[in-house]
Amino acid sequence: MSDAQGENLRAALEVGYHLLERGAPAAAAVEQAIRALERSGLFNAGLGARLQLDGARRMDASIMEGRELRAGAVASIEGIVHPITAARLVMEETDHVLLVGPMATRFVKHFKLERKRNPALKQVSYDMMLKRARLARDRGGTVGAVALDCCGTVAAGASTGGIARMLPGRVGDTPLIGCGVYADNQAGAVSMTGIGEGIIRLVAAKTICEQLEKGETPASAARHVLKMLVARIQGSAGALVLAPDGRFAIAHVTPHMAAGWWNGKGKPVVGDRFR
Repeated sequence: MSDAQGENLRAALEVGYHLLERGAPAAAAVEQAIRALERSGLFNAGLGARLQLDGARRMDASIMEGRELRAGAVASIEGIVHPITAARLVMEETDHVLLVGPMATRFVKHFKLERKRNPALKQVSYDMMLKRARLARDRGGTVGAVALDCCGTVAAGASTGGIARMLPGRVGDTPLIGCGVYADNQAGAVSMTGIGEGIIRLVAAKTICEQLEKGETPASAARHVLKMLVARIQGSAGALVLAPDGRFAIAHVTPHMAAGWWNGKGKPVVGDRFR
């Protein structure tokens, strides 16, 4: 984690916490904290989202609140700075949960979200894209947040530009409710990062919430599911886990995971290793 990333994480934590302090709902705090990360260009989300193999920047995001189990998500959306806000608009302004592709992009144009021009598409054969995808090594990168508000409602969100050298059309865990994010006031809130294919196969965020509902602590619930991820499918991921009583855990089975937390006292705590 670079110094700039650390400072941006601290700033995002401050944004989210101060909203909660003023009585804002957890979903608003999650959205605004993630917006700070998307705008920085320092992470694989928003302005920093990776290009796919055809040169396009397609992004995914989701958000969920735990009181009424409302959720919104977008997948393969293009040309905007803040996919997390697009996801919240799906949650707040429609009866749907997930919008995808060009129609998702058209939806956010209606709400005049801040836009960013996509680079010109590359002329690359599909055989070459497949070859490059198989040779890819650098694979991670999702930003996320969880929060608990003064009314006892939890929320979770995530935003990503995907994985390195991904095929056009690939969708990971981030916009899939129960996989990349989940929030339920009776259990807790979870936001995942890592290799989405493994996270999807375990429905990881919902599975962690189920462990919380059974009485496990956030740390033990995260360890339980991440251990299963490694043992069963050799997956790689990290998790932000928040219980309804405010207990939380940051856990990962990757070498590093840039993350942090703040309870309003002192300075926000950030790091890239949590055990």
